[in-house]
Amino acid sequence: MHPSLGPRRPRGGGLLVDAVAAAVVAAVVWAWFGHAFLNYDTFYALLWGHDLAHGLKPQYEVPVAPTPHPLAELVGLVLSPLGDGAENAMLGVILFAFGWLVVGIFRLGEELFSWPVGLLAALLVATRVPYLNFAIRGYVDFAAMAFIVWAGVLEARRPRRGWPVLVLLGLAGLLRPEAWLFIAAYWLWMFPARDWAGRIRLALLAAAAPLIWGFSDLAITGDFLWSLNGTSDLAQQLGRQTGLRHVPVGARRLGEILRLPELIASVIGFVVGWRVFGRRMAVPTSIAVLNGVAWIVFAIAGLSLLGRYLFLLGTMLALFAAVAALGWTALEPSHPWRRAWSIGGSAIVALVVLFFAVQQVDRLKSLRTDIGNRDRIQADLHGLASRAPVKSLVRGCRPTYVPNHRPVPLIAYWDDIRPASIVTRQPGAAASRGTMFFPASAEVEKLSILDPHEPTVIQLRVPPGWREAARNRSWVLYAGPACQRP
Repeated sequence: MHPSLGPRRPRGGGLLVDAVAAAVVAAVVWAWFGHAFLNYDTFYALLWGHDLAHGLKPQYEVPVAPTPHPLAELVGLVLSPLGDGAENAMLGVILFAFGWLVVGIFRLGEELFSWPVGLLAALLVATRVPYLNFAIRGYVDFAAMAFIVWAGVLEARRPRRGWPVLVLLGLAGLLRPEAWLFIAAYWLWMFPARDWAGRIRLALLAAAAPLIWGFSDLAITGDFLWSLNGTSDLAQQLGRQTGLRHVPVGARRLGEILRLPELIASVIGFVVGWRVFGRRMAVPTSIAVLNGVAWIVFAIAGLSLLGRYLFLLGTMLALFAAVAALGWTALEPSHPWRRAWSIGGSAIVALVVLFFAVQQVDRLKSLRTDIGNRDRIQADLHGLASRAPVKSLVRGCRPTYVPNHRPVPLIAYWDDIRPASIVTRQPGAAASRGTMFFPASAEVEKLSILDPHEPTVIQLRVPPGWREAARNRSWVLYAGPACQRP
């Protein structure tokens, strides 16, 4: 250690303290928004877990179904006995995972530099609109990210730690396939430190996540590569950005995750951090680089290049920005850079706070309003679909028509029907059987769209002879002439 650098003193408060802190973060996020709901992908995981719990084969082949995530489905299976309460429980799990990520980046910054660096990095992640937008809608990405960041914490505390790190990376690899790249890289990092018996044992552990995912797909669909092929096909259907020519869009996506002051600070923190702290920067740099490589691999594989796939890189950039602002706190008082760095770092903190006050607060308020509106619409759909007479009608009079694919897993779960019996096409004029969930207003129709590029978004019309069977402020249920009134 350089004599003028502060000592690295692990300050971890223990698993219980960290878990309580993560729960507090989750509670604060919930309290700020006051609303939360499961997104389409996670709701399918809940539905498919429910199917597995009841001995049914999940229907991965239904149109516009998301990529299956084995660990998320396992959680859905475990939560299945809660019935409709499983939805809120899954939301709680994801919000806790977001809190676990925030606490994890704090611990990583604390372990490598100082607790002020970790705290600022955690605050940056916890207050960025894109992170909160996806966390409050229950995306499983945060659990995968938390596993990877905590794997980094373990590695920072004891380099080449071995199987505990691989276990965490393997759990991440059952939620996000890019974690397999982290697994492979870590196995290579461990290679020189183990004999051949140890290398083989770690290789078996490293191979577990991709093999479990592949054999899960094989058992359910007969295709070991179903997730890869299905995800690539869906990206083409939805007209999403794919291919190497769209790789540069990642720079814009990072600018949406973090704002300009943090991005500039992250570059400064990266350069100065390597100059002053040296190998202390290795773990977050490795995580950032591997996430960037995964982005390129996605492009080569023809997969969607979505902004949330760079959240992990954004998290590391937040840590680098915190190093730029407060890295001087990890220096001994005698370090020649400390005074100048503290002045420059204070300017960075002031700039970040100013931009937060000017831009982020309004963006957060707008997001809270939007989440509230969308939650109201989804809650109203739940309220209508969960009425006993409506359930009876929907189950007894198939198929069920919906305006787009977003309500499919919701209605399937709430009314205990298979998603394949829910269709997103206009019932024919002569159709006499079936039920149809119809938006009660243009606002509901707009806010309930899954994706503006969805290939089968339609404008539903009520066919002749169909009648209103039930309604609330957001949705109307119509029934065909051959169906009885609930």
